[in-house]
Amino acid sequence: MNIHDPAPRGANNEPLTPFEWIGGETAVKRMVERFYDLMDLEPQFAALRAAHGADLENARERLFMFLCGWLGGPNLYIERFGHPRLRMRHMPFPIGIKERDEWVACMTQAMQETGVPAPLMARLAESFMQTADHMRNRGQ
Repeated sequence: MNIHDPAPRGANNEPLTPFEWIGGETAVKRMVERFYDLMDLEPQFAALRAAHGADLENARERLFMFLCGWLGGPNLYIERFGHPRLRMRHMPFPIGIKERDEWVACMTQAMQETGVPAPLMARLAESFMQTADHMRNRGQ
Protein backbone atom coordinates (compact mmCIF):
# COMPACT_ATOMS: atom_id res chain seq x y z
CA MET A 1 0.00 0.00 0.00
CA ASN A 2 1.30 3.45 -0.82
CA ILE A 3 0.17 6.95 0.13
CA HIS A 4 -2.23 7.11 -2.83
CA ASP A 5 -4.01 3.86 -2.04
CA PRO A 6 -7.42 4.16 -0.41
CA ALA A 7 -7.86 3.40 3.25
CA PRO A 8 -8.33 -0.25 4.18
CA ARG A 9 -11.92 -1.42 4.12
CA GLY A 10 -14.04 -2.67 6.99
CA ALA A 11 -16.39 -5.65 7.17
CA ASN A 12 -19.11 -3.88 5.12
CA ASN A 13 -16.51 -2.92 2.48
CA GLU A 14 -16.71 0.77 3.51
CA PRO A 15 -13.37 2.59 3.70
CA LEU A 16 -12.18 2.90 7.27
CA THR A 17 -12.03 6.41 8.68
CA PRO A 18 -8.56 7.53 9.76
CA PHE A 19 -9.85 7.08 13.34
CA GLU A 20 -10.70 3.43 12.66
CA TRP A 21 -7.53 2.89 10.61
CA ILE A 22 -5.30 4.21 13.38
CA GLY A 23 -6.95 1.92 15.94
CA GLY A 24 -9.59 4.04 17.66
CA GLU A 25 -9.44 5.92 20.95
CA THR A 26 -6.76 3.68 22.46
CA ALA A 27 -4.35 4.36 19.60
CA VAL A 28 -5.13 8.08 19.49
CA LYS A 29 -4.53 8.31 23.25
CA ARG A 30 -1.22 6.44 22.91
CA MET A 31 -0.08 8.78 20.12
CA VAL A 32 -1.04 11.93 22.06
CA GLU A 33 0.66 10.66 25.22
CA ARG A 34 3.83 9.94 23.27
CA PHE A 35 3.66 13.37 21.60
CA TYR A 36 3.68 15.16 24.95
CA ASP A 37 6.21 12.75 26.48
CA LEU A 38 8.59 13.55 23.62
CA MET A 39 8.32 17.25 24.44
CA ASP A 40 9.65 16.48 27.91
CA LEU A 41 12.34 14.07 26.71
CA GLU A 42 13.82 15.40 23.49
CA PRO A 43 15.98 18.56 23.51
CA GLN A 44 14.95 19.44 19.93
CA PHE A 45 11.41 20.05 21.24
CA ALA A 46 12.41 22.26 24.18
CA ALA A 47 10.95 25.46 22.69
CA LEU A 48 7.68 23.67 21.92
CA ARG A 49 7.59 22.31 25.46
CA ALA A 50 8.27 25.75 26.97
CA ALA A 51 5.27 27.19 25.13
CA HIS A 52 2.95 24.74 26.91
CA GLY A 53 3.49 25.84 30.52
CA ALA A 54 4.25 23.67 33.52
CA ASP A 55 1.32 21.24 33.35
CA LEU A 56 0.53 19.26 30.22
CA GLU A 57 -2.55 17.38 31.47
CA ASN A 58 -5.05 19.85 30.04
CA ALA A 59 -3.22 19.95 26.71
CA ARG A 60 -3.08 16.14 26.57
CA GLU A 61 -6.80 15.83 27.18
CA ARG A 62 -7.80 18.51 24.69
CA LEU A 63 -5.55 17.25 21.90
CA PHE A 64 -6.84 13.70 22.41
CA MET A 65 -10.45 14.87 22.31
CA PHE A 66 -9.82 17.06 19.26
CA LEU A 67 -7.96 14.38 17.30
CA CYS A 68 -10.66 11.78 17.91
CA GLY A 69 -13.17 13.93 16.05
CA TRP A 70 -10.71 15.29 13.50
CA LEU A 71 -9.83 11.72 12.51
CA GLY A 72 -13.49 10.78 12.02
CA GLY A 73 -14.27 9.32 15.44
CA PRO A 74 -16.43 10.72 18.22
CA ASN A 75 -16.57 14.53 18.41
CA LEU A 76 -15.49 14.64 22.05
CA TYR A 77 -13.96 18.10 21.82
CA ILE A 78 -16.95 19.70 20.11
CA GLU A 79 -19.39 18.06 22.52
CA ARG A 80 -17.51 19.50 25.48
CA PHE A 81 -16.11 22.82 24.25
CA GLY A 82 -17.93 23.66 21.03
CA HIS A 83 -16.24 24.49 17.73
CA PRO A 84 -12.45 24.15 18.04
CA ARG A 85 -11.67 27.59 16.53
CA LEU A 86 -8.05 26.46 16.33
CA ARG A 87 -6.52 29.65 14.99
CA MET A 88 -8.32 31.85 17.52
CA ARG A 89 -7.40 29.57 20.43
CA HIS A 90 -3.74 29.57 19.39
CA MET A 91 -3.51 33.32 18.75
CA PRO A 92 -2.13 34.13 22.25
CA PHE A 93 0.92 31.97 21.51
CA PRO A 94 3.67 33.17 19.17
CA ILE A 95 3.74 30.59 16.38
CA GLY A 96 6.24 30.95 13.59
CA ILE A 97 8.05 28.58 11.27
CA LYS A 98 10.22 27.14 14.05
CA GLU A 99 7.24 26.41 16.32
CA ARG A 100 5.28 24.93 13.41
CA ASP A 101 8.17 22.70 12.39
CA GLU A 102 8.82 21.52 15.96
CA TRP A 103 5.15 20.64 16.45
CA VAL A 104 5.02 18.67 13.20
CA ALA A 105 8.35 16.93 13.88
CA CYS A 106 7.23 15.95 17.38
CA MET A 107 3.91 14.60 16.09
CA THR A 108 5.64 12.75 13.26
CA GLN A 109 7.98 11.08 15.73
CA ALA A 110 5.03 10.20 17.98
CA MET A 111 3.21 8.64 15.01
CA GLN A 112 6.30 6.63 14.06
CA GLU A 113 6.90 5.41 17.60
CA THR A 114 3.29 4.38 18.18
CA GLY A 115 2.95 2.36 14.99
CA VAL A 116 0.66 4.51 12.87
CA PRO A 117 0.49 2.70 9.50
CA ALA A 118 2.91 4.32 7.04
CA PRO A 119 0.31 5.32 4.40
CA LEU A 120 -1.90 6.88 7.06
CA MET A 121 1.07 8.57 8.70
CA ALA A 122 2.02 10.18 5.37
CA ARG A 123 -1.51 11.51 4.92
CA LEU A 124 -1.70 12.77 8.50
CA ALA A 125 1.74 14.39 8.35
CA GLU A 126 0.62 16.38 5.31
CA SER A 127 -2.61 17.44 7.03
CA PHE A 128 -0.80 18.28 10.26
CA MET A 129 1.64 20.48 8.34
CA GLN A 130 -1.19 22.33 6.61
CA THR A 131 -3.00 22.88 9.90
CA ALA A 132 0.16 23.88 11.76
CA ASP A 133 1.05 26.31 9.00
CA HIS A 134 -2.42 27.84 9.30
CA MET A 135 -1.74 28.41 13.04
CA ARG A 136 1.26 30.62 12.27
CA ASN A 137 0.74 34.15 13.53
CA ARG A 138 4.22 35.53 12.92
CA GLY A 139 6.50 35.37 9.92
CA GLN A 140 9.50 33.59 11.31
